[in-house]
Amino acid sequence: MRILIALTYYRPHVSGLTVYGERLARGLAARGHQVTVLTSRFASSLPARELMDGVDVIRVPVLAKVSKGVVMPLFPLYAAALVRRHDVVNIHMPQFEAALLALLGRLCRRGVVITYQCDLQLPAGSFNRLVQASLVPLNNAAAKAAHAIVVMTDDYARHSAFLSRYAAKLRTIPALIDSPPPDAGLAAQLAQGWGLNGHRRIGFAARWAAEKGVEFLLRALPRVLETCPDARIVFTGAYKNTIGEEAYRQRLEPLLQQHRSRLILLDLLQPETMPSYFALCDVLAVTSVNSTESFGLVQAEAMLAGTPVVTTDLPGVRAAVQETGMGLIVPPRNAEALADALVEILRDRPRFVRPRDAVAAHFAFGAALEQYETLFSGLR
Repeated sequence: MRILIALTYYRPHVSGLTVYGERLARGLAARGHQVTVLTSRFASSLPARELMDGVDVIRVPVLAKVSKGVVMPLFPLYAAALVRRHDVVNIHMPQFEAALLALLGRLCRRGVVITYQCDLQLPAGSFNRLVQASLVPLNNAAAKAAHAIVVMTDDYARHSAFLSRYAAKLRTIPALIDSPPPDAGLAAQLAQGWGLNGHRRIGFAARWAAEKGVEFLLRALPRVLETCPDARIVFTGAYKNTIGEEAYRQRLEPLLQQHRSRLILLDLLQPETMPSYFALCDVLAVTSVNSTESFGLVQAEAMLAGTPVVTTDLPGVRAAVQETGMGLIVPPRNAEALADALVEILRDRPRFVRPRDAVAAHFAFGAALEQYETLFSGLR
């Protein structure tokens, strides 16, 4: 099949949305399909076109950046040309151009599948509210034009006001988790290099964005230290110059300064290093606060590395712990409950650990790809 995957950001940008899109594109290409990714050239240093892991990545020039999005006047020309040359159009939402892509797909009699990764909630501000309101009719137009809408969990779909309008089109395909076993030697080497020997380690792997709730983990730290004075928080992810999150980072600064000696701040780690990072952590914290998080790929990856998780009680986000029993679920925006759950796992970690094979049964990468293939082939 010739498959066109469209999303606003792609590698080297890193977020759950881009990682998911990359895994899908790379996995389908490895299974013999002709896969093209249509995305933004969000940094001028990026090539306009390149082949990555068998995937043809085409980047549209960006005129300006607006909050977390980009303005691409030439996008309709690129989209019109590419839709005609493919059998199926897979649109990853949230995406401003979703309606245009879906309508082009219908006009060209192509299969149109939306992968609804999460809701979009922009930072506070009158301009962002206007942008978000303008997306409502566009998102509805895209959903009406689509033949199918893929979600990662039934839990998220049931609780989404948007998705509930299109229940007949929904298809649940489990999250694309492609995580090899950790390297114990590398994990030990990393722990020593980062000065973590003799410390209990709380992992946090995400962009520093308002919806990720970083401040609640920082506020939970003093309560954790009362019981576990040797605890350290080990951050990895985009914590510098995160797109659209400059004001949020400034609000975090007082808490960061207060707890600086207890924090390990790492730049983005290479994908092949992540399993060992998860393995060196005693527990992973997922502190998301709203529906811009629909699952949290990192928590499944941590579980596969043998690390329990404390996650927030949000639709979709809580699913991994509910399915595997490998962690605890706490209310969002509740630093006290978060601290208590972290301490409970740190004090009795073996109670929450499950065998890798048992966890992997819930997150079968190949099976998820096959479900996408079946869906796409049925719409050719």
